[in-house]
Amino acid sequence: MRSFTIRVPATSANIGPGFDVVGLSLSLHLTLTVSVDDDGPSSPPKITYSGEGADEVPLDAYKNLTTRVALYVLRCNGISQFPPNLTIHCDNEIPFGRGLGSSGAAVIAGVLLGNELGQFNLPVERLLDFALMVERHPDNVTAALVGGFVGSYLRELDQAATEAASVPLSEVLPEYPPDAGEEWGLNPPQPPLGIGHYVRFGWSESIKALAIIPRFELSTAKARGVLPQEYSRKDLVFNLQRLAVLTTALAQNPPDPELIYEAMKDRVHQPYRKTLIPGLPEVTSNITPTTHPGLLGICLSGAGPTILALATGGFEAIAQDAAAIFKTHGIEVDWKVLEVVGGSVVQQNS
Repeated sequence: MRSFTIRVPATSANIGPGFDVVGLSLSLHLTLTVSVDDDGPSSPPKITYSGEGADEVPLDAYKNLTTRVALYVLRCNGISQFPPNLTIHCDNEIPFGRGLGSSGAAVIAGVLLGNELGQFNLPVERLLDFALMVERHPDNVTAALVGGFVGSYLRELDQAATEAASVPLSEVLPEYPPDAGEEWGLNPPQPPLGIGHYVRFGWSESIKALAIIPRFELSTAKARGVLPQEYSRKDLVFNLQRLAVLTTALAQNPPDPELIYEAMKDRVHQPYRKTLIPGLPEVTSNITPTTHPGLLGICLSGAGPTILALATGGFEAIAQDAAAIFKTHGIEVDWKVLEVVGGSVVQQNS
C-alpha cells in the first residue's frame, strides 16, 4: 500500500493590469488523498469528492479533469494505465466558476498525480509544460504550481514545437466514449520542452487578499468572449505602465496605498466584462484607500465574478460596502480574507 497527499492552492490571475501575465496563490486548497494497493485484487480507480462542487464533479476517472490529466502524464511517460486499486478522495475549498482558479488547480493536481503515480520525479519546468498543454494560459497554473506572486509568459517556440503545443485540447484530453477499451487514446501528443517561463516577485507579508465572491458562476470562455481582438496603443501603454510599477510596489514595506490603487487599474479586460458582472464598475471605483483605510487596491479576480481587494486591514468594512453595492443589483455575495501562500505540495503518508 502506498499513500500520499497532494495540496494545490487557489489562484487569482491578472491582479488588475497583468492580463494573462501575473497570478497569486491563495489560501483555499484542493486536496487529494491518494492510495494505491498493489497487493489486493485489481479494481478500477475509485474517486470520492467533498466540498465545493461535490454535486457536479464527475467521479469516473475517464471523465474527471484531474484524473484525465494524470492519465495524460502517465501515457506521455510510457505508462498506459492507472495503477490497480487506485483510490482518490478530493476535498475542495475552491468555488467553481468564480475566478479563483478552480480549473487550474484541478489541472495542476492532475499533473502532480500522474507524476507521483508514475514516480517520474519530473522537474517543475516539465510539470508546467504538461499543465500548459491543457490550460493554455500560464497565469493561474504557474501560480498554483510554484506559489506566491508570479509572472509568467509562453516562450516563442520553433515551428515544430509551436505546432505541438497548439494541438487541439480534444487530442490532449480526449473524451472517452462509453465503449473505449484500455487501448483507446494510448499515444497522446507530447508537450514540447520549456513552453512557459516564470519569475516569482516579492510580496509584503502585511498584505492580505479579500475575496468578495458573488453567488453566481461565470465561465472563463464567456468572460473571454466579450474581449476585443485589438486594443489601442493608449490602453496597452496604460496597462504596461501600471504593471511595471505594481510588481515592485506589492513587495514594499510599508505598502503605498496611493501607488498600488492606481497601479491596479486596467483597460484591457475589466471594462469589457462589466456587462457580465453588474456592480463591477461601482465596486472598483467607489471603494478606495481614502474611503476605506487599509485598502491598497481592488480588481476583478481572474475572469470574475469575484472581486479581489488587496488590503492591510479594514476587511469587514470593504466587504460590507461591496456587498451593499452588489445587493442593489440583486446579487448576494460571500467574502473571505485569504493569505498569499506557497505552491503545491506532495506529501507521502506513513
